[in-house]
Amino acid sequence: MSTAAPVAAKTVPLLIGGQWIEPAASAWEEVFNPSSGAVIARTPLVGAAEVDAAVRAAAAALPDWSATPVVERARVMFRFRALLEERFEEVATLLTREHGKTLAEARAEVNRGVEMVEFACSIPALITGEILPDIASGVDAECVRHPVGVCVGITPYNFPNMVPLWMFPVAITCGNTFVLKPSEKTPLSAVLLGELLAEAGLPDGVFNLVHGARDCVEALLTHPQVAAISFVGSTPVAKIVYETGTAHGKRVQAAGGAKNHLIIMPDADMDQTVKQLAASAYGCAGQRCMAGSIAVAVGSAGDPLVDGLVNLGTAMQVGASDPALSAAAESIGMGPLIREDHRRRVASYLDIAAEDGAKIALDGRQAAAAQSGDGFVLGPSVVDHVAPTMRVAKEEIFGPVLSVSRVGSLEDALALGDGCEFGNGAVIFTRDGYAAREFKQRFNAGMIGINVGVPAPMAWFPFTGWNRSFFGDLHIQGKEGIQFYTRQKVTLTRWPRTDESHLDPVWRSGR
Repeated sequence: MSTAAPVAAKTVPLLIGGQWIEPAASAWEEVFNPSSGAVIARTPLVGAAEVDAAVRAAAAALPDWSATPVVERARVMFRFRALLEERFEEVATLLTREHGKTLAEARAEVNRGVEMVEFACSIPALITGEILPDIASGVDAECVRHPVGVCVGITPYNFPNMVPLWMFPVAITCGNTFVLKPSEKTPLSAVLLGELLAEAGLPDGVFNLVHGARDCVEALLTHPQVAAISFVGSTPVAKIVYETGTAHGKRVQAAGGAKNHLIIMPDADMDQTVKQLAASAYGCAGQRCMAGSIAVAVGSAGDPLVDGLVNLGTAMQVGASDPALSAAAESIGMGPLIREDHRRRVASYLDIAAEDGAKIALDGRQAAAAQSGDGFVLGPSVVDHVAPTMRVAKEEIFGPVLSVSRVGSLEDALALGDGCEFGNGAVIFTRDGYAAREFKQRFNAGMIGINVGVPAPMAWFPFTGWNRSFFGDLHIQGKEGIQFYTRQKVTLTRWPRTDESHLDPVWRSGR
């Protein structure tokens, strides 16, 4: 964070009650283009006053919006989806510019976000209630879903388009209003989403946007008019968000970090496995909670696996991903990391691993040294012979560092999962149906892949992290998302027969 006079760059605005506002903040976060290292914007770090204004605007818009027929709310989402498709390349290019992921990865992220909007468009068919006539003599029972109120989304830097779209399309279509607090490192995509929502005809105050750091988050977690909070980020912060939010009477879903295991059996198709592992570990420069982090080679799989990963990683093109800076951006295999301090932190794990006794089979710092320019580049790394007690095996690195552990059997591989504090995702590569079934049934994680490198579910299924990878009861995405953003009301009705002598004669005669 910088508290000095802000640099001459675009100021990121707030959106409160339909008005775009440039606040006079006392502190700012610089937004970098990771491909060049240049400052492209400045994010105001606002506090309780701006949060209160945004929440109050959302609360004021709630009665009319929740009373809007659900089919009309869905039609706004249909128009929003059409705008995302129409402006697809603009959205993806902006995502690359502020985050650094490749254009192919940015396009894939936008597509996944569009899928969530499509899911929200189907909510009129998914939010219908239940009725049971004659649950007792002359008594009918019905259960319907109502909005919960003002909802908040606190989202990370690594998916500045997709993760907000996990949240607010469902929340809004269910009849809630929303306040989004995106990462101060990547706020520009959120601003563009807000502009597209307004263009789609969303009423003022239904979607609001604030920016900030700890003070902003604390104000959102404790505001008395906030009913529900969705969070994605690191495990330590997810735990704080969950505990603080629930202590203030709010429902909370908080997705945390991960240490995802990828089991490679000796019978796996090694060429395909290596490609899948590289895509998992090095996609988005390893900055995603579903990234493959530990490749667990069973039996004889170790040497060919490491050789294949080193060869593929060495050949991978690494560099600037912003097409405005490089004519080769379309062919880049891996872009830069988000910040220089994060690049240094990730690279430091290579020294830590060597000190702990692991072997550095591929050092990504060499690829970075070969690059020209001032971007935050770090090449893919492979760390071999990693023991479960080493820091690289236990800590979330969040960068393009793939650890390789070697075990003698499937049972040994399953035991590694049992000893992990996280439980986001895990994958097995095998041709053996029995091994795949044992892994699916027994591995200690909520999202499982079989010969699939990244087992991230699509919009219609919940994002089911286990253990310290998730805090809460109802997960993000799918029908659980609808359940999270609604509350149920049950009505019991009895209509006793009326004494007809007291009724109007015309009504009683049936005329």
